[in-house]
Formats: sequence, C-alpha cells, structure tokens
Amino acid sequence: MKKCLNFFVSLWALSMAVFLVARLAPGDPLTSYYGERAEKMSPQERSWAEAKLGLDDPLPVQYARWLGNALHGDLGISYKYKTDVVSVIGGRIGNTLLLGLSSFALIFVLSLGLGAFCAWKEERLPDRLICRVGTILGCLPEFWLSLVLLLVFSVWLKWFPTSGAYSIGGDGGLSDRLRHLVLPLAASVSGHLWYYAYLVRNRLLEEVRAEYVLLARAKGLGKGRVFFGHCLPNILPSYINLMAISAPHFLGGTYVIETVFSYPGLGTLAYESARYRDYPLLMAVCLLTGAFLMSCNFLAQGICRRIDPRLGTEDGGRTGEVTEFG
Repeated sequence: MKKCLNFFVSLWALSMAVFLVARLAPGDPLTSYYGERAEKMSPQERSWAEAKLGLDDPLPVQYARWLGNALHGDLGISYKYKTDVVSVIGGRIGNTLLLGLSSFALIFVLSLGLGAFCAWKEERLPDRLICRVGTILGCLPEFWLSLVLLLVFSVWLKWFPTSGAYSIGGDGGLSDRLRHLVLPLAASVSGHLWYYAYLVRNRLLEEVRAEYVLLARAKGLGKGRVFFGHCLPNILPSYINLMAISAPHFLGGTYVIETVFSYPGLGTLAYESARYRDYPLLMAVCLLTGAFLMSCNFLAQGICRRIDPRLGTEDGGRTGEVTEFG
C-alpha cells in the first residue's frame, strides 16, 4: 500500500514539474498546431487560437483541467499529429520496446559472460586486451558512436539503412526490421556493455578472494566448481538489482539512439514533442517514462528479495554488497 501511494505521489509530482517546465520554456505551441500560419496570425486570431487550445487560462487552471481529464483517461490531443496522444504513443511504443528490451537482454547476458570470462582469465592476455578495448568503447559517447556506425556501415559500406524501423513501402517483415535494428542495437550494446562487465569482473574477483573460497579449495573442490557453483551465484542478486535500477540509464541511451537513427520510437517522439511544444504529447511521454522507471525500481526490489531473502531483512542482509556492487 505504501509503495502504491509513493508511486502515485511521485507520478503526480512529475506531472506538475513537466507541466510547469514545458510552459515556461521558450517557444510557441501554436506553431506545432497551425504550422507556419501561426507566424502570420493577427493578435485577434492568436487570441482565438490560444483560447481554442486552452492556453489563455492561468497555469493553475490549465493544470487542474489537464489533471481532471487525465484522471478520466483523456490525455488530450497532440498538437502536431492532430490525434489522440494515446494513439500516437501506441504506434511508437512497440518499436521502443523492441529496441530497449533487445539491448537490455543482450547487455545482461553478454556483460555477465564477459565479466566472468575476464575474472576467470585474470591478468592474462585476454583479460588485459578486453579491459583496454572495453575501456575505450565505454568512454565513447553514444551519440558519437552512433554517428560513426552510420558513417561506416550505412554511408560508406551501404550494408544497413540509415534510419527508420522498416523500409518505406516495404512489408515490414522480420528480415527488414532486423536490418534496421542492427545499428541502433549495436550502438546501445557497445555503449553499455563494458561498464557492467567490468563491475561483474571486479565483484567476482572480490568473491574469489573471500575466505569461504579458500576453505572450499582447501577441502579439495576444483576452481571451476567453486567459481561457477558458488562465486557466480553469490553475485547474481546484486547484479540483477544493479541492472534493474539502471533502467533509467538504458532508457536514456535508447532515447538518444532513437533520435540519432531517426528510429520511430518514444525517444524521437519525446524529442519532437519538446521541440514543437506539443504539450499534451510531452506530458504523456514523460509520465509513461516515469511510470516505467519507477516500476522497474519496485520490480528490482521484489526480484532481489525473492532471490536472496536476506535482502528483505531489517539489517539489509547483503545490502551492503549491493551498494558496493553498484
């Protein structure tokens, strides 16, 4: 009950912040709705247009009206698309889920595998080489890496398309969608992979040096059995928690990549709504994003308590290890 209350209070606070910041930001929302005609409007026409969109009322009145409609399921009409914002978001959210969930799954699996491999080969040539290459890739901004991938594989080699989720006029089949997904997915995974793999590597090396490992080896257990049977499972709760609470990081990167690749998802929608002062659409996208991120935090806590019940104890159990890992 308390978590539900915190969720809705946080969502309400987010709605007020976005509403206020959006309307105080410079720009003309009439341009989003009327296009170039807004610049040629007379003062009387502009007043009529603002009244039609409800922009002539004081901000508290505008917010109260929006909140009342939102509580009844009406999030308004997009200024730019001239249709219900729920329909606009519904046409884009699938693309974002495809890109975001695919990149998250790949990063989750590859980071765990790569980190475990480096810890197993500690200070050997593969470990040193991967650490150096990974550090370089991890320092590259996602937007810059995306531009480089576009330049090399789309402009020079012409292997992959430069934008979109599927070809214009195409059937939108699986192969076509995969071709459009390769570069955004590569940029997303490359930008995050080594950061989490490095955390896994270091956490595993700390676990390997723990006293229980020395005791297990003294009893005759093999290195592989101790490493994969005890050390790796012991870091899984903290690793899962880290990945779950890192959802804002992943989602932010996905939005940036969508914008660079002109990928029709929520990221490009958020950019367009902010650029064109499409207030109803901006509010809906921000609230949906905020609700998703808060849900991820609650889900992370539930998953970790189920994996390791000690995390739900009063003293936090191994919470110190979770914090240290993150």
